[in-house]
Amino acid sequence: MNITRITRTMAGTFILLSLALGVEASPLFHSSQWLWLTLFVGINLFQSGITGWCLMDKILARLGGVSAAGVGCSAKTCK
Repeated sequence: MNITRITRTMAGTFILLSLALGVEASPLFHSSQWLWLTLFVGINLFQSGITGWCLMDKILARLGGVSAAGVGCSAKTCK
């Protein structure tokens, strides 16, 4: 799995989890404060779509993830 797919999967998981924990109709409801996580992830997705820059992509690349082009990241190539 490449970095882009991992990032999208993580974002979707965070959104679903925060909605499950933050919406009162959910059987997993804990606190409506979890909806702030949904907002944070949504803002980051919006920003990434506009600018093309994503912090999670950079973190995963530094950890040795493989980009969509099939190229890994080293200290010299990942900034």
